[in-house]
Amino acid sequence: MIRALIESAFQTGCLSVESEGLLHQVLATKSYDSKDLAALAALDEAVRAGQIKREASSSSLLMKFPTQYKRS
Repeated sequence: MIRALIESAFQTGCLSVESEGLLHQVLATKSYDSKDLAALAALDEAVRAGQIKREASSSSLLMKFPTQYKRS
């Protein structure tokens, strides 16, 4: 589910409030794997680079997602 939501964001160039909320819900259940975390890292990079716009008004995507997916 995580990768499908992220794929949609890359296709549309926008991360909707609804999709972001679903991502947070799935992450809260800890129902993800390393491929999901890699996709989240790619999404975060794309948002920071301005390639994907967020509908949500909160300032930082990283603040809400698990820190273990960050690339070093």
